[in-house]
Amino acid sequence: MLALRRAMSTSVRPPHWKSLAPQIPNFASQKNTLPRLPVPPLAKTLDRLKTSLRPLARSDDEYRTIVRKIDDFGTGVAQVAQKALEQRQQNTVHWLEEWWDDHAYLAYRDPVVVYVSYYYGFEPQPVHLPNTPAARAAAITRSAMLFRQNLHAGKVSPEGTPDNPLCMDTYRWMFDCSRVPGIPVDQSISYAGSDTDLGHIVVIRKNRFWKLKAEVEGNVLGMGELIKQFQHIYDHSTTEYPAVGALTASDRDTWAKDFTLLASVPLNAKHLRTIHSSAFVVSLDDSYPPPENGVDVSRALWHGVIGPNAGQTPSHISRALESRYVDKPVQFVIFDNGVAGLMGEHSVMDGTPTARMCNDALAWLADPNSDFGLSPTRALQAPEPVPLDFDLSKIPTIRTSITSAKERLHTLASEQALSFVRTKYGKRAIKTCGVGPDGWAQLVIQLAYSRLAALNAPPKGKVTPWPVGAYEAASTRRFFKGRTETIRVVTNEVVDWVRSMEDPTLDKGQRLNLFKKAVTRHGVVAREAGMGEGVDRHMLGLKLSLPPSTPLPELYSDPLYIRGSRWTLSTSAIFSRRFKEYGWGAVVPEGFGVAYVTGFDDFLQFTVTSRAEMPNAEFAKEIERAAEDVYQLFAEANSTVGKARL
Repeated sequence: MLALRRAMSTSVRPPHWKSLAPQIPNFASQKNTLPRLPVPPLAKTLDRLKTSLRPLARSDDEYRTIVRKIDDFGTGVAQVAQKALEQRQQNTVHWLEEWWDDHAYLAYRDPVVVYVSYYYGFEPQPVHLPNTPAARAAAITRSAMLFRQNLHAGKVSPEGTPDNPLCMDTYRWMFDCSRVPGIPVDQSISYAGSDTDLGHIVVIRKNRFWKLKAEVEGNVLGMGELIKQFQHIYDHSTTEYPAVGALTASDRDTWAKDFTLLASVPLNAKHLRTIHSSAFVVSLDDSYPPPENGVDVSRALWHGVIGPNAGQTPSHISRALESRYVDKPVQFVIFDNGVAGLMGEHSVMDGTPTARMCNDALAWLADPNSDFGLSPTRALQAPEPVPLDFDLSKIPTIRTSITSAKERLHTLASEQALSFVRTKYGKRAIKTCGVGPDGWAQLVIQLAYSRLAALNAPPKGKVTPWPVGAYEAASTRRFFKGRTETIRVVTNEVVDWVRSMEDPTLDKGQRLNLFKKAVTRHGVVAREAGMGEGVDRHMLGLKLSLPPSTPLPELYSDPLYIRGSRWTLSTSAIFSRRFKEYGWGAVVPEGFGVAYVTGFDDFLQFTVTSRAEMPNAEFAKEIERAAEDVYQLFAEANSTVGKARL
C-alpha cells in the first residue's frame, strides 16, 4: 500500500511502478514465450535513415550534409551508444519500455486532450434493449464489466495467431487504474490486486462524481439493477457542481499542482483514490450531439460540446470536458440522446486493446441471446450510488483553478477543427485492384496533402510545403511489451508517384505502375517497422545511451533530421464494425491528425483534425478528390474495379 499512498503525492514516483499492476493469468507466460524487442544493427538503421530523408531533402546540398553527419555519427560516438544499448537489451525485459513511457507520454507536459487522448463512437443501442440514457449506460457498463471479469479470470483469448501471438501485457492497464499527474513526470498506478475495495465504477453527471458498485460478491450487476442505479444518479444530479474534472485536462504541470492542493484535504484524497481505483469512468453528458452527424459526434467525444449545435443541446450547455476525468484509460461517455462512445488515455496502453474491448462489449450487446440481467428478480442487490462531493471549503484557491481550467478548455476546444470524409468505395473495390487498403489510403493522404500544400504553402498560407514528415503507427506487439514503431510513409517511390499525378507528360499506365511501386515500398517499410527494424525508436535509444556529458551529436540538431521526425501528418488506422467515429488531435501546430478506417467494404473513412487556423475542410476535400483519382487509375485499366464499387 505504500506505493498507493505515494500516488497521492506528485513528488515521488515509486521505483518499478509498472510491476505493481498484476499479470493477467493466461498472459503471464508471454514473458517467457515471446521474443524481446531487438536492437537493430547500427549500420542498417543509419542506412534506413538516409533513405527516409532523401525525399524530404530540399536540395542536394542539404542531403549531402545530412549524409556526412550520419556517417560521422555512425563511425564515432554511435558505436559506443550502440554497445550500451545492446547491453541494456540483454539486461532488461524491454530496452525501450521505460524510455518510451516517459519520453513519449508521461513526461509530456501539454494537456492530454486534445493532443494525446483518442475517442471511438459506438453503434446505437440494439433494438432488443431499452433505449433510455440510463439503459444505454447500464448496457455498456454491464458488458464492459463482464469483459473485465473475464480478463481477470484469464478467459479473454489472446490476439494474433498460434504461430504469431501478440503481446497482451498492456491489458493490465485497462481497468482499476489511472494516470496520476506529477512534476517533472507523471505515473500510472494500478489498484488491481491490492487490498482496495474494487468492483466499482465512477459516474459523473453535471460535474458531480458518484461511486456505483457495479460488481457485488464477484457478480456483475444485471442491467435491471444498473438502470435503477443510473436513474438514481440522473435524478439526484439536477444542479451543477464545481467542475473538478476540468482540472484533469489542464497542462500536466498545472494539473499536478492542483492535484496536490486538492488531495491535501483528506476527504478529497479519499475520493481521488476511489476514482483512480474504479474499473472505469462513465460520463453522463447532458449534451445532444446529432447521431447522424459524424463531425458533431466526433467533436463531442473528443473534447466535449462547446456551444449550441444542430442538435437539441440547450443553449446554456457548453460542457467541454468538465464532466470527465481524462486520466482514466477507459472512460465511456453517454449523451442524453443515447449517443455514446469511449475516450481513451494513451500513456501506457495503445488504442488496439481498448478497440478490442469495445468491439467485444458491443458485439455482446448486439446478441439478443446475451444474459443482460434485465429481470428485476435476477438483479443483484447493491447499495445506492454514493456521491463523492469534494470539500473545497478548506482550499478556496482551487475554485480559481477550476474557473481558469474551464476557460482554457473552452479556448483549446474552440481552437480545433475536424472534418469527416467517407469515400464512395471501400475495401471490396480496392481488393479487386490487387493492392492493400492501408497502402492505398496512405497514398491518398500524400496526394491530397501535396495538392493542399501547393495552394496553401507560405507566403499564401500556413501549410508546410510537401513532402513532410508523415507518421503511421506500426504495431510491435509480436515482441513482449511491444507497442509501436514509426512507419516513415514518405519514400522516394511515394514522391515519384505523387509527382506523376501532376505531370501531364505521363499517361495513366505510367502513373498506375508508379502507384504500385509506391504501395509495394510502403509495405516493405511497414513490415520492417513491425519487426522492430524502424528508424525512430532506435535513434531515440542511441541518443539516450550516449555516455554521460557527451555533447549532443550534430546529427540530432540538423534541420533535415528534425524535419524528418516532425510529424506534420500523424496517421493511424483501427477497425471495428461496431464503431465508425475514431480520431485524435494533430501532434504539431501546423499539422494534421488523420485517423482512417479501411475495413468496410463500401467506404473508406478519414477523420481530419487540426488547429482551426489550418485549412482543415480544404484538406478533407483534397482527400476526397485524391481518393477518386486513385480509384479512376484502376477503374480505367480494369473494368471489374467499377463493378466492385457498385
